[in-house]
Amino acid sequence: MADLIALTPPWEQGWAVFVQYLVNGVTLGSVYALIALGYTMVYGILKLLNFAHGEVYMIGSFTGYWVMVGLGGPLEITVSVVVLIALMFVAAMLVSGALGVVIERFAYRPLRNAPRIAPLISALGVSFFLQAMALLLFSAQFRSYDTYEYVDIAGGIHQGNLNISWVRVFVIVSAITLMLLLMLLVARTRLGKAMRAVAYDREAAAMMGIDVDRVIVATFFIGSALAGAAGVMVGLVFYKVYHLMGFIAGLKGFTAAVVGGIGSIPGAMVGGLLIGLAEAFATGYLPQGSTFQDFWVFVLLIIVLLVRPSGLLGKADIKKV
Repeated sequence: MADLIALTPPWEQGWAVFVQYLVNGVTLGSVYALIALGYTMVYGILKLLNFAHGEVYMIGSFTGYWVMVGLGGPLEITVSVVVLIALMFVAAMLVSGALGVVIERFAYRPLRNAPRIAPLISALGVSFFLQAMALLLFSAQFRSYDTYEYVDIAGGIHQGNLNISWVRVFVIVSAITLMLLLMLLVARTRLGKAMRAVAYDREAAAMMGIDVDRVIVATFFIGSALAGAAGVMVGLVFYKVYHLMGFIAGLKGFTAAVVGGIGSIPGAMVGGLLIGLAEAFATGYLPQGSTFQDFWVFVLLIIVLLVRPSGLLGKADIKKV
């Protein structure tokens, strides 16, 4: 993410730099929001913090990379760029979604009624396992999507102070579209109603005839698929993918979910955008921001939790009697 670093102090460049950092922040925030949605969906259903979610995002990014390589990329792709990117997204979302289902089935379901510390430790174990598996399968070598080889990076929107490449436009629009589709699914479909019922009271939902296991599996698949899409987006914009990339991204996705109000889908979106904007503007406007950008992100988390412990759009847990 080195392209977030300005070559000269931003206060000497005026509005052009401000707008560029704004674009960078929205791009990063869109990715963090997609990752945060996975955390908040699983927590809303199971009250479980799925700390393996960052590694699911990492596997999605590698899946997109291998699809690109398999189709001759980056230099000699055998299909159109649109088809290539679509296939990268579909493959990453399917593989990540399937991985999320497998994790739920073997790491979390047997511990569903265990004390809360047990699934938490299991989640950390799965995270380390997936990191080690990626290291063994892919090595520690950095891979690059080399987007500039098959996408016209120079093209895009260039109006006044606004300069944004088509890749970033595509990432932002795709992320917003996926988030809106998720909101429609939760609000308008039978599966979405079942998710809300299970999140409110799992036992009562089961007594009403809802297949709780099916709802939980669907939740893991959807949340993990969104993380896979985020992995491809990061590869397209920032190029580099490697086996440890999921740790810090997962941590920031979790931070976004907490800032927005964990368990709240709109909160995850707002939190993701705030974290992305905080990181981008800290990089440009604060002393040594490019070195301590993560520090300022977690300062924002602490401030939000001190002022509003349930998050910006979260609600305090209702105590059942």
